[in-house]
Amino acid sequence: MARQKLKNHSGASKRFKRTGSGKWMRRKAGMRHILTSKHPEQKRRLSGSEIVRPEDSYALDRLLPYK
Repeated sequence: MARQKLKNHSGASKRFKRTGSGKWMRRKAGMRHILTSKHPEQKRRLSGSEIVRPEDSYALDRLLPYK
């Protein structure tokens, strides 16, 4: 008898994407609000996305089994 399918974690699936090589990508924190008081250099550094650390990617593999 076949095992049941696992569900993706809906919150994690909105926040993390997998790259072509299998690594996890995330957005940097701190760019949602109160941007007028932040220095342009800080906003430039926080823009874009970043690769998730390897020790955290194990948890994402369990939260998002089919992604």
